[in-house]
Amino acid sequence: MPIKIPDQLPARHTLEAEGVMIMGEADAVRQDIRPLRIGLLNLMPDKINTETQLARLLGATPLQIELTLVRITDHVSRNISADHMAAFYRPWSEVRAERFDGFIITGAPVERLPFADVRYWPELCSILDWTQTHVHRCLTICWAAQAALFHFHGVPKRDLSRKAFGVFQHRNFAPTSPYLRGFADVFDVPVSRWTEACPSALASAKGLHILAGSVEAGAGFVEDRAHRTLHMFNHLEYDTGTLAGEYHRDGTAQLPAGYFPADDPARSPENRWRGHAHLLFANWINEMYQTTAFDIAAEAREERPDQLGHYVN
Repeated sequence: MPIKIPDQLPARHTLEAEGVMIMGEADAVRQDIRPLRIGLLNLMPDKINTETQLARLLGATPLQIELTLVRITDHVSRNISADHMAAFYRPWSEVRAERFDGFIITGAPVERLPFADVRYWPELCSILDWTQTHVHRCLTICWAAQAALFHFHGVPKRDLSRKAFGVFQHRNFAPTSPYLRGFADVFDVPVSRWTEACPSALASAKGLHILAGSVEAGAGFVEDRAHRTLHMFNHLEYDTGTLAGEYHRDGTAQLPAGYFPADDPARSPENRWRGHAHLLFANWINEMYQTTAFDIAAEAREERPDQLGHYVN
């Protein structure tokens, strides 16, 4: 099934050119099924590329997806036009009464700030709490994963002596996890961050399960069953050229490790993670689909999560 996104969203033309099935509002209404409602709180500065990357992966699954773009209520994004935000994004204050099958929160370019110094930290905390009553499954990415673990478990983040930057091999610690079903024992993941969740605090926190990790980059995927959340510290959603764009943008001497052939930035990188990116999102959506209710409003009224994050009447 296709993904339903606004007709004029810039990602639409890119995805259609790639062969991703896009559904219009009229076609969606004619289908006698309930689409999975997924919200995307996009905190990345490059809004359009992030929209495209995530819509591409959501739209490749066999279920009909309805994507809602969400923004922090009073935060003004500096790297995207106000017209784009007004046309395609809804403030969280407007959607907070609604319910979603899934909700994605991206990273943000604020990772080196203390959490409390981030201007929208209070609202983000409210959003994280809201996901526990209005969202069936949540996926956090990069800084958002660190933020959620700090908010729910008190796991602090810490600065790295050198940016974790490149494509790093990750070891699959949980091949029976529904999120890593079909994953290879070792797989490549793009990484781009200056901080990490404190490893000792992460290992000792109750109810967290480290699903995959890297010798060089640390924990990669963490499941928080009680909060029905999958945390991804890195960026399987990245396009082939995203790390190259960051390298040239920042103008630093640090090459992304394991990315450019022969460490030559004049050569085009090869994408070695695309298949696992599609697999991760397919698994996340399948887990959501298998456990959500047809009437998500009724689910909220009639069911509550137990301590393991399972729904019981």
